Amino acid sequence: MKLDLTGKTALVTGATGQLGRVIARTLADCGANLALHYINNETKARELQGEIEAIGRKTVIVQGDVTKQETAFQMRDEIHSSLGAVDIVVANAVIQYAWTTVLEQSPDDYISQFESCVMQSVFLAKAFIPAMKEARSGRFIGINTECAMQNFATQSAYTAGKRGMDGLYRVLAKEVGEYQITVNQVAPGWTISERDRNSEPGHDEGYIQTVPLKRRGEDQEIANAVAFLASDLSSFITGAYIPVSGGNVMPAI
Repeated sequence: MKLDLTGKTALVTGATGQLGRVIARTLADCGANLALHYINNETKARELQGEIEAIGRKTVIVQGDVTKQETAFQMRDEIHSSLGAVDIVVANAVIQYAWTTVLEQSPDDYISQFESCVMQSVFLAKAFIPAMKEARSGRFIGINTECAMQNFATQSAYTAGKRGMDGLYRVLAKEVGEYQITVNQVAPGWTISERDRNSEPGHDEGYIQTVPLKRRGEDQEIANAVAFLASDLSSFITGAYIPVSGGNVMPAI
């Protein structure tokens, strides 16, 4: 038994970000061809494209604001003309902002989080799920967060966006399940990424003490969960919110 994505085409939004790059590389390592989405960092997108093509995978770069419906449909057309229909969608892009209290948080931050967490996935679904329905196969994967269960102070805009995303994915899973399309979420904890490895150690001991495994997760561990959900090994898993947080959050029945 092995995790094999040979012949599949995967779209990763926010592919030039810290986690997005590792997800894209991991899917490529499993055999998938990649559509790499970016919004601003074309240089990083080109570098990632070169890496993936060097191991024999096909790639296409797509650019745009994924909070806009026209971007999703434009990406669909560009990807289809280069790689064919998309089999795997990974909604990873998110708008970054400064966290503060509810009373001090700008209303614009709530809007941006709703747009990037919820509406991005709505538009991606509208663009890519029709072809999956026709093929009676597909994987739709969203990157959520442990924060959606924690609800800590200053997390309100992010948590609101991600909890809205959770509801959307659960409903979508029920709507498209009969077509053998799975819809799942991976929810990382505070993850060690390339940025952390190349900087001085952070003040994370307090966080680590809350984690049953007594460490922070690695970006590769998040990408491994995404690759599993993208594969045939997860064919009977849908509607799931899967924390990859060392046990820091545990969904209950």
